[in-house]
Amino acid sequence: MKIVITVGGQFHAFELARQLEKRGYLEQLITGYPVRRPGRFDLPPGKVVSLPAGQLIYRGWQRLPPAIRGLGNPVFRVSELFDRRASRRLAGGDLLIGWSSFSLHTLREAKRRGMKTVLERGSSHILFQREILEEEYELLGCSGELPHSAIVEKELREYAEADYIEVPSSFVRESFIRQGIPGEKIIRGFRGVDLDQFRQIPGDDSIFRVIFAGKICLRKGIQYLLRAFSDLALPRSELLLIGAIADEARPVLSRYRGTFRCLGSQPRSELPRFFSRGSVFVMPSIEEGMAVVQLQAMACGLPLICTTNTGGEDLIEDGVEGFIVSIRDVEAIKEKLLLLYREPERRKDMGEMAKSKVTRGFSWDDYGDRVTGEYRRIIGESGR
Repeated sequence: MKIVITVGGQFHAFELARQLEKRGYLEQLITGYPVRRPGRFDLPPGKVVSLPAGQLIYRGWQRLPPAIRGLGNPVFRVSELFDRRASRRLAGGDLLIGWSSFSLHTLREAKRRGMKTVLERGSSHILFQREILEEEYELLGCSGELPHSAIVEKELREYAEADYIEVPSSFVRESFIRQGIPGEKIIRGFRGVDLDQFRQIPGDDSIFRVIFAGKICLRKGIQYLLRAFSDLALPRSELLLIGAIADEARPVLSRYRGTFRCLGSQPRSELPRFFSRGSVFVMPSIEEGMAVVQLQAMACGLPLICTTNTGGEDLIEDGVEGFIVSIRDVEAIKEKLLLLYREPERRKDMGEMAKSKVTRGFSWDDYGDRVTGEYRRIIGESGR
């Protein structure tokens, strides 16, 4: 079985590539991520093709002042630049795994060569994603970042033309089914976590510390967590926000100034230290596929409070390793935070069960076993 991966950035594609290489299945990784030394990713240099021009353009655009960025978003041009170049560098094989919005032309070239195709979509169906974000911005009376209209049209074509669509959670699967995609076309590839890196570091400073990690934006539901924590005003407590701040979130952060501490973006190597000092991890997102930071926090011994739209339902059982709440439900977040604040022994037990759950089935090797089994089924191999 020979598999080609094509991805406009990095995402978890490098983890997938390592799993395929370990099993002898990786034929080629085509990425928009700048890769100078493939060896540092534990991948053979001859199997990695880096086409970084589009990503470098996009990164440069992101550094521009907001007023200039508002004149136009290059995301579609970046997508097309990578996709067309990748289609010309395709090595061939049995199966193509292509990331959504970066793969239409490459999918077509792969099918022309007789390859089976899988489209990797990390978030919910793009029409559902656009709809729920439009709804959120209307509720909040503001504007924010929506999927680019040309990207929406491109992804819809990708969904139609790919043989299969790989999604990271039951929530995402249901969003596709509600949009008319047949269930048999959808495969689930639950994510993994690096258990060597993400492990609990002993220590306790007696502070009830609520942790959020990820892009600090309205899509992540940060506005509801800030309100819940501010309303509770718990003694000897702290809300710690880790991640880059989106422009749209700055007015919300300003409203709650003094009730949280923001550390900005942190190297992944530093996250276990911060997570291990926490009491609970909260992922209040309005929409996403499966936030890997949830697994990372659980591996560090934190119980999880997440919404139904985070993929958390595939990670925890409500009331066992954490709690699952509805989106936008400030009162539910307050209730669960207060319960864990008042019952430290239960909080500790839930954190231990969260850590145990992750170590029993969510390593990257577990992920590799799951997805390669699906890929063998797709191309009709009995397994090797």
